[in-house]
Amino acid sequence: MSHRSRSLPSSHDLSSAFAPHQALAAELLPHATEGDDGSHDVAHLLRVYRNAMRIHAVEGGDGQVLAAAVLLHDCVAVEKNSPLRSQASRLAADKAAGILDGLGWRAQDIAAVAHAITTHSFSANIAPETLEAKILQDADRLDAIGMVGAARCFYVAGRMGSALYDAADPEANARPLDDRAYAIDHFAAKLFKLADGFHTVEGARLALERHDRLRQVYDLFLDEIQGNL
Repeated sequence: MSHRSRSLPSSHDLSSAFAPHQALAAELLPHATEGDDGSHDVAHLLRVYRNAMRIHAVEGGDGQVLAAAVLLHDCVAVEKNSPLRSQASRLAADKAAGILDGLGWRAQDIAAVAHAITTHSFSANIAPETLEAKILQDADRLDAIGMVGAARCFYVAGRMGSALYDAADPEANARPLDDRAYAIDHFAAKLFKLADGFHTVEGARLALERHDRLRQVYDLFLDEIQGNL
């Protein structure tokens, strides 16, 4: 049997991976993703969840609210090149609020989850005010840097039809950065800036480690395309 014909694990099968909030995950995972974006799939949710729980273990906060916010933060899919991109987190927050209301959550907890989801997005440019919102934003941004961040960058570039780099000027020394046209431009345009914007001490510590890895990917990429020995 080829790998293409194998069935992938369902979101329900993965709920146990979200321990100690596996019961909540079983309820929310069926609502958690839409579309076919492999950079915002269940695997992404699990990575962000693990980042969030690692930060939560050091920083504190309401674990249930945080887990729900992680599970539903990408419940509305908007492509990176869509004119609605800046509204994606608000749309996801509205949808999440409806889901949690249907499950009988208290209004104050729904509001806390919705705030965390609304403010998690880089594109939304809204400052998180609660600890849970700060942790979610940090956890999500950790998945945008490091080795996984580099992989996601090139994956998204492929979805948008971008080239890997400008063969004439890969480092954009004599042209403006254009990460819609060239994948490697996204490193300087956005990814290298993310490590400076973390809100929690633990998140910032992890971000420095991943930023160094991201820089190594960039440097090795340039080394290979420029033919250096």
